[in-house]
Formats: sequence, C-alpha cells, structure tokens
Amino acid sequence: MKKVFSTLIVILALFGAASAQEKVQNVIFMIGDGMGLAQVSALMIENGYRPTAFDRAQSVALSKTYSANNRVTDSAASGTALATGVKTKNKTLGVDPEGAPVRSILKKAEERGLATGLVVTSDIVHATPGAFYAHVDNRSKYEEIALQLSDEDIDVLFGGGMGYFNKRKDGQNLVKKMQAKGYTVTDRWEEVEGLSKGKVAGLFREFGHLLPIVEGRDSLYLAKATGKALEILSNDNPEGFFLMVEGSQIDFEGHDNDLPALLAEMRDFDRAVTVAFDYADQHPGTLVVVTADHETGGLSIASRSDDFTAAESGLSYRFGTEDHSGTLVPVYAYGTEAGQFRGVMENIDINRLLTRLLLGE
Repeated sequence: MKKVFSTLIVILALFGAASAQEKVQNVIFMIGDGMGLAQVSALMIENGYRPTAFDRAQSVALSKTYSANNRVTDSAASGTALATGVKTKNKTLGVDPEGAPVRSILKKAEERGLATGLVVTSDIVHATPGAFYAHVDNRSKYEEIALQLSDEDIDVLFGGGMGYFNKRKDGQNLVKKMQAKGYTVTDRWEEVEGLSKGKVAGLFREFGHLLPIVEGRDSLYLAKATGKALEILSNDNPEGFFLMVEGSQIDFEGHDNDLPALLAEMRDFDRAVTVAFDYADQHPGTLVVVTADHETGGLSIASRSDDFTAAESGLSYRFGTEDHSGTLVPVYAYGTEAGQFRGVMENIDINRLLTRLLLGE
C-alpha cells in the first residue's frame, strides 16, 4: 500500500512539474488585416485543398469585430480592441471612447521585462501596429505616432515608413534619437539578416507601405521577418516575449477587390503562420494566436451554376464592397494553452485572455 501511495505521489509531482512547464512564456499574436473566413477558404481552395498553416490550428473560434460606435469597425478601433482589450471609436488609436489612453499588452509585457516586437507589411505607424504603442484621436497623425514610437523601447520593429522618422515636417530626426538609445536603424533587409540580437528598426520603405507582392515585394518577406524577429527576441530575453505580426496588405487587396493580389498576400501570411507554429513546436511555453481585425471586401464564394447535380459547376469569387464588412472573423490558436480559445468571442476578450495567460492579469 505504501508503495502504491509513493508511486501516486511521484506521478502527481511529475504531473505538477509538467503543468508548471506549460505556462505561457511567449506570445506570437498574428493579425491578418481584412482576413475573413472567405479569404481563408479561397486560400484553401486555390491551394487544391492541400493543408495550409491554418489547418494545423489546435483550437478554432470566431470573433465579433464591431467598434464602440459602429457595427462595422475600422482598423484603428479593432486594432485597439485587440491590443488593449478596450473597444473604442473608429479612427481613434490606443484610447478609450472618452479619449483616455489605454495600455496595450505589448506595453504591459515590456513593463514586466519581456522582449517585444512588431512585424508588419504596412507602415510601422499604420493603424494596427500603432494600436500597440500610440495614443491619438486620429489614426492619420502619422508624425505624432512616429514620435510616440521613438519614445518606446520595443526591441524589434519591421515595416515601412522611414520618412516619418527622418524626413519630418517638424525637422526632428527620430532616427538619430533611436540610434542614441541603442537601435540599429536601417532600410536594408541585408543589414537585418546579419543581426541575431539587440534593438533593431528595419524600416524598408521611405513613405508608404512595403510594396505589394504583385509589385515586387519578396513573397517570403513576412516569413523571413517573423523568423528573424523570433531569433532576436529569443536571444535578447530568455524570460519570454510578445510579438505581433500583421499581414497588413490582405486588407489593401480586399479594398481593391483584387483576388489574385489578395491570394498572394494570404500566401505570404500563411508562410509566416507556419514559421510561428514551427517555433511553438520547438519552444514549449509558446502560444500562437491568429485572427483578423475585420473582414474586407465582403468576399463570397459561389457556384457558377444552380445545377448541383453537375460534377463540377465552377466557382465565382464575388466582392460585395470595397470597404470593410461586419462579418465574424476566425481565431486560430496553437501551442501552450491553445484550447482556451473557443466559441464565439468578443475581440476584446482575445486580448484579455492573452494578457491573463502571458502576464497573469
């Protein structure tokens, strides 16, 4: 009897140790801007139904995207909801509906001593990345947003918008300010490739977003940038990190109703999700959550014929709008505590759950 009891104690101790090791230490939060269920479905269909990264998800949910003052959100309000857990008005960034600043999960992680990073295909001062560090009443105040970013200590920044830092209307040179804080600031990816640690701001286009893939951007950019960010953050801080990765231009091509270009951006994002899921496989304690801020384009996928007895009727991709829609968007989770993400969620609850799992708040 004593032997059985001792064995049970050992098993319980081992179970407790295993559970302790399963605490979330790293969060990779991935946002496909404008990516609804139809966009994911189109990727799967055009991939011949071969598995995509999304098929690897261990848990799947749906998210409501409305803002505090509109049933159809913009990226500033939805970005703020995902970044801070607070719904706000369209066009406002990092503030509540009354205009008071609200802190993001990235800022909270930084205050806890974790490494932090932002990787996007847009300007680094655009709405979604800006929601994680800026507080403004209008998302278009790009120079003010850049000024606020230069006061932060985010470890890794990859995107566009160098001109908002060194060719400003107010004459300030924020690049020099960031270099004085220890940043490597560059507009050349080749320089970033040689880095393995330290603060870095890779701003790869002067004004405007990175080029769309169909206009010449490396189709592996987002995967490479995600991998490099993970390498740097891991080396900089073994205690853990928070990284946000945005497939920004899925949204842009949805606005243009350009399906081939949209699929190119979806493939880029899909490859980045693969990098994140692979990292989670190799690093226990990593949680990856993939979602969208809203759907763009009102995309639907319809049969070309109403004769469903035919062997194949073909498909018709139809856009219903050149703007955002109010449809639910998917949530995919992978890695440690992935099972916590389930059901129909408010977008603010994605943030609150991530904050609790990573920071205990």
